[in-house]
Amino acid sequence: MVREMAQPKPDLVVTASSIRKEYGIDGLRVEALGGLDLKIREGEFVSICGPSGAGKTTLLNIIGGLDKPSDGEIVVFRHDLAKYDEDFLAAFRCNYVGYVFQLYNLISTLTLVENVMFPMQVAGWPDERIMERSGELLELVGLTDRSDHFPAQLSGGELQRTAFARALANNPPLFLADEPTANLDLDTGLKIIRILETLKDEKTVIVATHDGRIIDLSDRILNLKDGRIASHGYE
Repeated sequence: MVREMAQPKPDLVVTASSIRKEYGIDGLRVEALGGLDLKIREGEFVSICGPSGAGKTTLLNIIGGLDKPSDGEIVVFRHDLAKYDEDFLAAFRCNYVGYVFQLYNLISTLTLVENVMFPMQVAGWPDERIMERSGELLELVGLTDRSDHFPAQLSGGELQRTAFARALANNPPLFLADEPTANLDLDTGLKIIRILETLKDEKTVIVATHDGRIIDLSDRILNLKDGRIASHGYE
């Protein structure tokens, strides 16, 4: 069971100070982020834009505690994430962060509803509350009638909506999404936009995106280029 953590709601949710991230590829050092500074406040909806390879996914992974910077400081909900081990970070993610990945990352051997239930089971929620919450989320994403299907039986849009439901399972205060409407048709993309609209006034939301419809929802837009913030603005 992942240990419970309190969820304080400070005004400043994310503080990144001079964070750098390098990867070793075929003996070469590749810089994904280069001395980036960033502050995101509670309740903001922030879109991170930029070309492929600009560092958007790397930045989301570091904010979400999935990766650590090579240098610099990343503080999320008052926790300096670079200082903690994986046990702590697993608990942190379970309690604080909902993440929708580009490739869904659903568990293929679990049904749709079992995928949604899984984070709550890890967190040790009571069975009755798990069932109740799962039903609420399936209704939110419009997949109640597909609850017993496996990922291989779902369309790309259904997989993405399932990923949203799973990411929201533990009611995290911080919601991250990496290109959530990429490769979706117009109607399915609109369903994702509507889900994001419901989160706008409830959570701190950070989305890596090229989608103008998501950008229009944003309070602030960050443009990344070569691992640095090239510009930022407010809607």
